[in-house]
Amino acid sequence: MELTQSREGFAPFGNYKTWYRVTGDLDCGRTPLVILHGGPGCTYDYVDAYKDVAAGGYPVIHYDQLGNGRSTHLPQMPASFWTVKLFLEELDNLLEHLGISERYALLGQSWGGMLASEHAVRQPRGLRCLVIANSPADMRTWVREANRLREELPKEVQDTLLRHEAVGDYTAADYIAATRVFYDRHVCRLKPWPEEVARTFAQVEADPTVYHAMTGPNEFHIIGSTKDWTIVDRLPQINVPSLLISGRYDEATPLVVKPYLDLIPGIRWALFENSSHMPHVEERVACMGTVVKFLDESL
Repeated sequence: MELTQSREGFAPFGNYKTWYRVTGDLDCGRTPLVILHGGPGCTYDYVDAYKDVAAGGYPVIHYDQLGNGRSTHLPQMPASFWTVKLFLEELDNLLEHLGISERYALLGQSWGGMLASEHAVRQPRGLRCLVIANSPADMRTWVREANRLREELPKEVQDTLLRHEAVGDYTAADYIAATRVFYDRHVCRLKPWPEEVARTFAQVEADPTVYHAMTGPNEFHIIGSTKDWTIVDRLPQINVPSLLISGRYDEATPLVVKPYLDLIPGIRWALFENSSHMPHVEERVACMGTVVKFLDESL
């Protein structure tokens, strides 16, 4: 099936605007799939591949969360402005704006999966199914596992990281290069990175407001507002068909995603053997096929 149409727009959100793109036809009668990107503070670009799901007959909606990409940027806002509640309200607003709040599916990648889970535990009437891709259920577990994986890096890389962290210098070129060694192992293993992945990282670097406020300087030092976030105790409240996606080399390790598997009733798990944190680009065709099959069986 060819992708017959794609349109972009802005959803007013208070005094701000949320940019979105619809691939496919929202009036086709099929349940639309809304894609929630990661970060917090990334952009839709690196999860652009999920537009392929529209070839399976499901309209796909991407959007840039507030503060990122083509949506309103607010670098002047204090860290306290950027909250889970804010992004939940933005998602609800987008669903209403598009007229799909009575019937939709969600796919959240990394932080997007955290946000999608927060949405799902409220048991919204219109949510039909949920895909959690490469996401933590508890940030303390995430940090412990990231630092465990870091200990497997070459000694000279670890030494570089430690030397700069000792003086709080997270912007030195050799420090950034050392973190890239970790990312090349556990975030995206394709070389070179796909253009859309590089584009997201460049945009975060250009305006790291949200990332710094909610996460911190990098994956090893979660000192922002999500540092104590957990949804583990609320996961049994999710009451829709659910799919978990992760990669064999993912920074979202089996221990990181275990609560989703243990606590969401009836959840399925797709583990991609040749992927890390981005199966949607590392094993694109297989990942899209898995998502479409899940939607076919759940909707």
